[in-house]
Amino acid sequence: MIRDRVTPSRVIRTVLPAEAEHIVALHARARATYYPDGLPQDGTDWLAAWQSAIARPDGHVLCVVEQGRIVGLASFRTPESAAADTVRLFQFHVDPEHWGRGVGTALHAACVEEWKADGKLTAVLDVHADNRRAQAFYARLGWIPDPENPPADGDHHLFLRFCVTGE
Repeated sequence: MIRDRVTPSRVIRTVLPAEAEHIVALHARARATYYPDGLPQDGTDWLAAWQSAIARPDGHVLCVVEQGRIVGLASFRTPESAAADTVRLFQFHVDPEHWGRGVGTALHAACVEEWKADGKLTAVLDVHADNRRAQAFYARLGWIPDPENPPADGDHHLFLRFCVTGE
C-alpha cells in the first residue's frame, strides 16, 4: 500500500471507496478535453467501473488532493494476461483546471515509486490518438511506443511502454 505523500499543499494517497463519485466526475472532465464532439455514450457505467477498480485487492487507485479536493487520479494493476513484472496504467487524469501545475508529474512519480516497490520492471498504457497533450506528457516522462503492440488499423489508441527502473 502506498504511503501518503504530503507537501504543504498536496497529498497523494489511495482513493477511498466513498470518493468514487468524485473520481467519476474528474474522469469525465478530463476525458471531455479530447473528444471534440462530446464524450461517447458507450453504455459504460463509470461509477460501477471506478467502484470496482477501487475495491480490487490487486489494483491501485491513487489520487492527488489539493485543498481538500481531488485533482488527479491514477489506476493501475497487473493484468491477468501480463507478466508478473508488468503493470498497466489503466487511467491517469488531472482535472483540466489544474493542468500545468505539476499535479501529473507528481502523480506519475508516485506511481513509479509504487511500481518499483512492487517489483515491476515495465509499465504499459494506451492513450487516445487524439489526446496530443497526454502523448506529449508521457513522452516527456520517458514513455515510448510499445514495439510489441503497434496500433491496429482503425484503432483510436496508441500503446506506450515505460521502463520502471529507468534503465
